[in-house]
This record gives sequence, structure tokens and C-alpha cells, in this order.
Amino acid sequence: MTKSASCPSCGAAASGKFCANCGAPLDGAACATCRAPLTPGAQFCHRCGNPAGARAVASPRAAASGVGGALPWAVSAIALLALIALAAGQRFARTPQSAAGSGAPQSGGMRAPDISALTPAQRAERLYDRVMGAAERGLVDSVAFFMPMAVQSYAALESLTLDQRYDLGRLAEVAGDERLAAAQADTILREQPRHLLGLLLASRAARLRGDETSARQYLRRMAQSEAAERQKQLPEYLLHQNDIDVAIAELRQSSPPNGGATR
Repeated sequence: MTKSASCPSCGAAASGKFCANCGAPLDGAACATCRAPLTPGAQFCHRCGNPAGARAVASPRAAASGVGGALPWAVSAIALLALIALAAGQRFARTPQSAAGSGAPQSGGMRAPDISALTPAQRAERLYDRVMGAAERGLVDSVAFFMPMAVQSYAALESLTLDQRYDLGRLAEVAGDERLAAAQADTILREQPRHLLGLLLASRAARLRGDETSARQYLRRMAQSEAAERQKQLPEYLLHQNDIDVAIAELRQSSPPNGGATR
């Protein structure tokens, strides 16, 4: 018997895996590109960032992007294997004396973290910290070295928490991947429309595509929700408190004095 429900996007009566009215994914729908489960009503796949709607999948352009959508992950996987092979070769080929005497930079002067004994989630978190720390210090070579491993570590997790989605979105932002950052923000806000980190990530994704108006609108929504959301004391709010504080301060500094309207 066909299960019938209301579309989470347009509210129309819907059945199957996609809404016949607006094309939004329903419960049980999967991404046509990477086959990951889709959040009902989501605009993008949270894993590969491709459009999630049935109409987008049916269009020739979306069909042609199937290989293109999977290509970044394939490239990242190949890059990861190459980097591991290179690191292993360097480790066994060099003696301690030659390594100490070499003036060549190695990953921005940092050693690759030992993540062999960590759980997949801990591995992802460790690599996230390494990439973001290198980005803050302007170590471009280190960011490029660790970024594929970090993104792959999150993509390999079967189920991501909202905090992990924010982390993956931030990695995408640093890598300049607006589509992946927007997909993570979209998924967070589908689950919690006033989530501070979801709104912040959506603002940053909008900035990546040059949409400053939307970026500020997301920040305003974030400021309006701040007091109530902070009272929830969500773990991710405590972990990323500085990100939230900086974004709110930026909005208030750029707003007109005396509560004037902004355009």
C-alpha cells in the first residue's frame, strides 16, 4: 500500500519518494548521484552537495553532473592515497639526520597526526582541528595537504551530528566549495530552522557565491534567535562559541546606529 503524507516543502499531499507538486524529496528518497539518503524536503544532498529534488535529477544538466558530482570525492580519495604513499616513502627513505638537516618544509612544519588508534569521529575531529589551525596561521601548504583527508573523514561517517555538519561546512568554506557548505547549512536548518551554526554557515556559503544580501539576512536571523538558542546550551554552541560571538559582533558593528533599518 502506498504511503501518503504531506510534502515538507510545499505542503501538498504526496506519496512515493518525491513530491509530484514541487519535486522535493520525501522519506526514503536517495541522491541520484551518490545514493546517500536524502533529508525530506532538502534542497541539496548533504553528502555530495548536488540538487536533491526530483526535477533537478530528471533534467539533462543534473544527469550530466552525475560524474562531475562524484568526481571531487574520487579525486580526494586518489589524493589521499597518494599522500599516504608519499608520506610513507619519505619516512622510510630518510634517516633521522637527513630529515633534521633538510630545509624543505613538510606540511607547514607540522607532522601528520597519528590517527590510527582513533574512532572515525575522533579522526575527523582531529583532522578538522589541524586544517582550521593551519588556515588561521596562513599555512597554505598544510591546508592543501590535510584538506582531502579531513573532508573524506567526514564523508565516511554514516550519520553526522549537527556539530559535525557544521565542521564539514567550515572545511568546505575554507576549500572554497560553496555547494558543499550550502548543503550542510540546508540540512542543519531543515532539522532546526533557528540553529545558530546552521544560520552562520548559510551566511558564509552565501558570501562564497557573492550574495552579500542573503549573507546579511542569515546573520540577522541568527541575531534574532541568539538569546533563545543560547539558553539551550547545545554542545556545539559551546564548542563554537567564538564563531558565534564574532559573527554577532560583526553584524552589530555594521548595522546603523539607533536601531536604524538596513538594506
